[in-house]
Amino acid sequence: MKDVRHGLLLVDKPAGPTSHDVVQAARHALRQRRIGHTGTLDPAATGLLLLCVGRATRLQQYLLAWPKTYVGEIRLGFATTTYDAEGEPLGDPVPVPTFTDEALRRLAERFTGSIEQVPPPYSAKKHAGRKFYELARAGEEVPLEAKRVHVHTLALAWGAPDRLRFEVTCSSGTYVRSLAHDLGAELGCGGHLSELRRVRIGPWEVTQAVPAERLAQGEVEAALAAFVPLDEARLPFPEVTLNPTAAGHFLHGQEVVVREADGNFVPGGHVLVRARSGSLLGVAATVAYLPRARTASLAPRMVLGELETTKKP
Repeated sequence: MKDVRHGLLLVDKPAGPTSHDVVQAARHALRQRRIGHTGTLDPAATGLLLLCVGRATRLQQYLLAWPKTYVGEIRLGFATTTYDAEGEPLGDPVPVPTFTDEALRRLAERFTGSIEQVPPPYSAKKHAGRKFYELARAGEEVPLEAKRVHVHTLALAWGAPDRLRFEVTCSSGTYVRSLAHDLGAELGCGGHLSELRRVRIGPWEVTQAVPAERLAQGEVEAALAAFVPLDEARLPFPEVTLNPTAAGHFLHGQEVVVREADGNFVPGGHVLVRARSGSLLGVAATVAYLPRARTASLAPRMVLGELETTKKP
């Protein structure tokens, strides 16, 4: 049986429950209090939640760097206060223009790459310790400032006459609601997010996940099938394997030197560190890299406890 004390749990969230509700169900099913998530989904959204269990909670900030893939639908004809179907319409509906597939392709290209977007006024983003939606509900001004995000890929296609289907892969911190709002504005008719499902986070797909309903029913076997042990966790960084001596230095917080280092080492960049056994030791920062000598100096940034450098029989 898998050791479910430390690792990642893939969960398929249905519409309705909050991400916190899913975390609570996981805590109950695994009998583990130390569980957190790597990015929420709005209650109306469905799809993949990546939960960190036990020592894996220390990886949360690094797991956030994985790109995420969503599929969904934009309803055209009017925008809303929340940029989704939960909000109030901003004006009367207007006719939706007809666009060719080629026009949609060009539109998608304009929203691909490094773009600026303004977070929705109703969101969990904070200002002076208060969430945007708290300010908005109180009738206070929400300081909406544009931020730069990265859209790796975006595909658009017509659904119903006033519905636009999409698939997008984007960086962490991207608001798909804002993307839907901006696409509607660009088309000249307004629009809002009417459906959203997250289907992928980094290397993990929603097809690998346990349905949240089965977690809520305490089906431990279903959870085990969707559990990724800590040593099998992956981060969006290069990986390096240390010999036992270097691994010991790393676990004690000391800088280590890696020889035969390839070109993946970037000064200031993060590196995932493993022992020869495959055990995950932690995360390091590249202090220096000498390409000609193929040598890199790594400083520990996060050590995952007192892990063994060799597997026990």
